[in-house]
Amino acid sequence: MEIRIAQEEDVPYLLDIYNHEVLHGEATFDINPRTLSERLDWYYAHNISNHPLIVAVEDGHAVGYACLSPYRVKEAYAATVELSVYVHRDYRKRGIARKLTLHILNLAREDERIHTVVSVITGGNQASIHLHEELGFLHCGTIKEVGVKFGRYLDIENYQMMV
Repeated sequence: MEIRIAQEEDVPYLLDIYNHEVLHGEATFDINPRTLSERLDWYYAHNISNHPLIVAVEDGHAVGYACLSPYRVKEAYAATVELSVYVHRDYRKRGIARKLTLHILNLAREDERIHTVVSVITGGNQASIHLHEELGFLHCGTIKEVGVKFGRYLDIENYQMMV
């Protein structure tokens, strides 16, 4: 497996990974699939400033990705980024999420513009919670029933790492 900075030709694979979670999972609170145009805009908003987007490549294409995105739009939050990690359904349980997370955390540590990495995890996502806790993220609180997906209210678990 290779981990590298995402390239434009990766975007259709990343769109497929994300839209599967939109339609079938709870890792994102998006309900409607994204379009290729929307995902290209998202791609172009990364790998500038302190917002890297990396991919894991196997079998000749991207099978997972991790990115650091703005946590909030107000200027005072500029040194805080939000971590997202997604892996294609056929490539899960192979350690790809861990490798992507470790790689992007190293990028965050090397970037003097980043002070804090935040992860907002859907309540009940034990695999993600376990990974974050193993890597040293601190649980900063639960916000109850803030999203509705598949007809039920979902919590979010907030995790933080100072880099």
